[in-house]
Formats: sequence, structure tokens, C-alpha cells
Amino acid sequence: MTTFDDREHAFEAHFAFEEELEFKVRARRDRLVGLWAGGLMGLKEAELETYVASLVHADLSTPGTEEVYQKVVADFGEHGVAVRPKDVRARVAELAVEARDHMGADPGADHL
Repeated sequence: MTTFDDREHAFEAHFAFEEELEFKVRARRDRLVGLWAGGLMGLKEAELETYVASLVHADLSTPGTEEVYQKVVADFGEHGVAVRPKDVRARVAELAVEARDHMGADPGADHL
């Protein structure tokens, strides 16, 4: 194997590692957002876990922050929770940083 082949394999392994880490960070962020939002909506135990799973599923269907943000804003509206959309967006961003920190990812990276 040549040095070029070694470098190529190392790059591919690093890319796979980074992708897996980002997936775990997004899932952690979605869980934290679900616990926060569900708590504000007064959800308890099984309802709360179902809600958290629904947020994780929403992000899996369309990766990124927007799907999660829109779902939380809509759910707050349905449950009469008075939180401004810009505050929801700010809280999702805060929890993304917390999730990155918890997973040991680069806190300055902007992958989510």
C-alpha cells in the first residue's frame, strides 16, 4: 500500500467518525430539546418519552435544526405555552452547544 492509499483510508475513517459523532450530537440535542419543551408543556413520564422520540424522529426525516424548531413552536401553540419563536430558536441553539460539549465534539463546529 502506498502512502497515498494510507492517507486516503485515514481520511475516509476520519470522515466516518465525524459523521457518526454529528448524528449522536443531533440525537442528544433533540433529546434535550424534547425534555425542555415537554417539561414546559407539562408532559409526564411516558408522554414525555414519546414526545422526545417524536423530536428525534422529526430530525431523522429532515436532518437539521429547522424541523425540530418548527415542531416545538407548533406544539407550544397547541398546548398554550407562551414562548416566543425566537426564544425557542435560542434555546435549541443553547442545547446544541450543550449536546456538542457532552459528546466531546468541537464546540465551535457548526455542523448542526
